[in-house]
Formats: sequence, C-alpha cells, structure tokens
Amino acid sequence: MAETEDKSIGPALLEKWALGYLERFASSAENLRRVLGRRARRRMRDPEGLLEARALIDALVARYRDSGLIDDAAYAAARARGRLARGEPLRKIAAGLAAKGVDADDRATALAGLRETMPDPDLAAACAFARRRRLGPYRRGPAREQPGDHRRELAIFARAGFGRREAEAVLGCADPEAVEALLAGSE
Repeated sequence: MAETEDKSIGPALLEKWALGYLERFASSAENLRRVLGRRARRRMRDPEGLLEARALIDALVARYRDSGLIDDAAYAAARARGRLARGEPLRKIAAGLAAKGVDADDRATALAGLRETMPDPDLAAACAFARRRRLGPYRRGPAREQPGDHRRELAIFARAGFGRREAEAVLGCADPEAVEALLAGSE
C-alpha cells in the first residue's frame, strides 16, 4: 500500500527551498518570491493552500531582507557590472534588472554606479561585445573585409541593443590596440 505524500507547505520547507536557491544563485527579493511561488504552485493545487503559502513566502522574503540575506541594491549593482563586462548595453541591463524584479530606484542607482566608474559604459560594453563575438577588429580570418560585412556587423550590434554611434566607433577600429585606444580616449 503506497503512502500518500503530504502536499502541505510549511515554513521549514519554504526555508529549505529558499536557502537551496540562494546557495546557487544571487537573487532579488521579488525574484525569490516568484521562484518560491512557482515551486508552491507545482506542489499544491488547492487555492486556499496557495494563499497560505504566499503569506509564508512574503514573511520569509521580508525576514531575509531585514537580516540582509537579500539586498536588492547590491544584487542590482553586481548584476549590472557583470552584464556590462559581458558586453550588454545599459538599456538592456536595465530591462534585465526590471525582469528580475529590481525596483526603479535600485536600477537607477546601479546604472549610475556604472556611469561613475567609466565615462561611456555603452562604448565599453560595445567593445566587450565585439571582442566576445569576434566582430570588427576582432574578426578572424582575412584582414580584408568582404562586401556586406560592415552592414551585417552593424545589424548584429543593433540586435544586441547598441546604438549606431557605439557600433560605428568599434567597427571603425583597425585592430584590438585601436579599440583599447578608443576606450582610453573616452576616459
């Protein structure tokens, strides 16, 4: 005879889920709330039980915020720096932070922090993007451009969210040293 599994969600189970998630991933408070809510919905189908679980989740997230285990401002700043280093423009970074549930004030503070550390963060991101995708001066193969390469690479930059100014600046560089000089000149 098979035992039926208890589908109730208590504070201990939510704490286990939350700590397990936070061990693996940095998270904003809203993102953690969403993750725990999804887990609770998968486990329970009872609407009343889900309401109780949501109340427990809200209390848990509030407790984690008060204790400093979750800090949306620090999360936003770290995520913005990481995404800029990977070559994402500021508006895409802002959209990603909004999708993770970071409020407008914390997003603005994180983006302002990027602007303080460098004069033109979008240009720095475009340079990192070109290096990562091997575009323009980082292109492999023959040094001579093929017909249509410039337009194709401009389109790649545009799809990634960069403005034409940044794309043209990076693609106008002859070699990686010129890109470094471009970045040094923007400081």
